[in-house]
Amino acid sequence: MTREATSHRGESRLPRRPGTARARRTIRIGLGILSSAAIAGLLRSPAPAADNNQPTDPATVKNAKAATEGEMKPYNEVISGPNVRFEMVPIRGGTFTMGSPKDENARGEDEGPRFEVKVKPFWMGRHEVTWDEYQVFMFKLDQQIREKRGLDPLPEDERADAVSRPTPPYTDMTFGMGEEGYPAICMTQLAAKLYTKWLSKKTGRFYRLPTEAEWEYAARAGSQTAYHFGDDPGTPDNRFKKLSKYAWHFDNAEDKYHKVGEKKPNPWGLHDMHGNVAEWVIDQHSADWYEKMANKPQPVPARQAINWPTEEYPRVVRGGSWYDFAEDLRSAARRGSKPAWKQQDPQYPKSVWYHTDATWVGFRVVRPLEEPSEKVKKRYWNTTLEDAREILAKQRSQAN
Repeated sequence: MTREATSHRGESRLPRRPGTARARRTIRIGLGILSSAAIAGLLRSPAPAADNNQPTDPATVKNAKAATEGEMKPYNEVISGPNVRFEMVPIRGGTFTMGSPKDENARGEDEGPRFEVKVKPFWMGRHEVTWDEYQVFMFKLDQQIREKRGLDPLPEDERADAVSRPTPPYTDMTFGMGEEGYPAICMTQLAAKLYTKWLSKKTGRFYRLPTEAEWEYAARAGSQTAYHFGDDPGTPDNRFKKLSKYAWHFDNAEDKYHKVGEKKPNPWGLHDMHGNVAEWVIDQHSADWYEKMANKPQPVPARQAINWPTEEYPRVVRGGSWYDFAEDLRSAARRGSKPAWKQQDPQYPKSVWYHTDATWVGFRVVRPLEEPSEKVKKRYWNTTLEDAREILAKQRSQAN
């Protein structure tokens, strides 16, 4: 595909699956199709040895507790069972200007008018959620490991086991691009939300998707330029050299995603906020939402700036991806989800768990310093499958 053959904002491009010409190897374990023998090996491996620096009990994670912003530190979260770990980075609270100025190159109409947002402190995943983490949820690997090793579940395990998990995918959802250390992709926003609920029950700490305002605040890392490093990403002639220090995008990714953390982080220690895979946030996409926020007293508290979803489409993804052009990786760039992201899903009705054609969409998690009430948590998580059932019912009624 040439650059000229594609629209600059990616809206006219047909969804595609990368690596369709690449050789694939799949294995079947239990309910689902897995992308490599790595998971089978994980199930066969012995229980990890005790290590004070690498705890298997989530309750003992070092530096995960903080009562004030000043006490927040980076920490390594652990998913018990396979003992998978990921890093969380503290993001200090502050106020920033959301959206892009009218003269920003390639600015979308939905990026303004700009408005001020006040953000409370939170931790954010240093990297996008990887297959290593997501497949534990997706394939119930933690339960399988406990059964294989004859281990009793922790109290956190029992709470996590009650969370609904995805149905088996009909194919290898990595599409041959890589598994260990690579970002998880193709999940719906519902699946991503339920992952955060499962992760919260599993660890005893409240995780969720970021709000759109939190995401942009973290991506900007104190900047007001198009990218956190400035306004100039480089040129097509040099394959956007400046941007390429920090991001995988259309001109340097070679038609696939890459392992998380291979590019330089932004000033707040976050990798791949520009590019690699686009990332789900909580919000519904509405072209007039920024105008509504701009008419409120400024600054708008971040929680009041959430456009809570009421429809299945469109919902917001941020950051751009390996499949996008440089201008689509700007800090203010927005995109709404579409039914076409399930275009090649052979199931009927189409799955509520997978966007089979969104091979460039993933997510990362956040954890607020101030833990909300159970009622508020449920709003972030969608704690039942009522949304999914409503979606399926609507699809069936439209088909009849």
